[in-house]
Amino acid sequence: MRERIDVSEIEAKTKIRAKYLRALENEEWGLLPGPTFVKSFLRTYATALGLDGKALVEEYRLHHEAPGEGMLEPIVASSQRPPQRGRRMRPGGPPGDGGSRGYAIAVGTILAIIVVLIVLLATSGSSKGPSSSKSASRHHSKTAASKHRNAQAAAGATASDVVTLSLTPTAAVYVCLIGEGGRKLIPGVELQPGGSTQTFRAKHFLMTLGNNAVDLVIDGKPRVVPASSAAIGYSITKARGRRPLTPEQQPTCK
Repeated sequence: MRERIDVSEIEAKTKIRAKYLRALENEEWGLLPGPTFVKSFLRTYATALGLDGKALVEEYRLHHEAPGEGMLEPIVASSQRPPQRGRRMRPGGPPGDGGSRGYAIAVGTILAIIVVLIVLLATSGSSKGPSSSKSASRHHSKTAASKHRNAQAAAGATASDVVTLSLTPTAAVYVCLIGEGGRKLIPGVELQPGGSTQTFRAKHFLMTLGNNAVDLVIDGKPRVVPASSAAIGYSITKARGRRPLTPEQQPTCK
């Protein structure tokens, strides 16, 4: 919203359905397919907005993803089992420090392999940890997404507010199109059907149409002009979209 980007634009750019984008923004993890998709969506969404996708995923995993079952606990329990009191080592056991060092190296190697496997499963999206609970979500006052949005706002990042516009007459139609600084882009002439105008770019357009025999393409999206018995006027900006003008507000190109 701060960058004035419509959710439909992000949906087209990331190929993530709008309802899932809204679920990410609202931290409604239960509406998403699962932790694997959440992390994938977070990375893709962050890239589209210019955020740090890796940091977002780490925040999610830290606060909202419980560890998988049966990972390190059995090994830790066996390697750190306290010795029983009053029990002596039987003759013929592991000799001196050499045996202890070998045992420690073996345990350390196994632990390192398990850690590597966990990292690979997390980054490839193949882990199947349980869904995060809603109570955990309420417990944390700031989430990864809100932190990075605030950081980007502090850096003063703003989105472009330039609008693109082209016209395609379907019949003869009078057009007066004014760009920034009062520049006459179409100086009050009658356009004929059979082609489209060039694509104009400006932060603000003012336009008067003699009738509705024209199709508009604003920021790549077709817009139909409704029928009217009088001249039709529009103000077009990125922030407010297409707004109708009263007869007194319509430009005349004179």
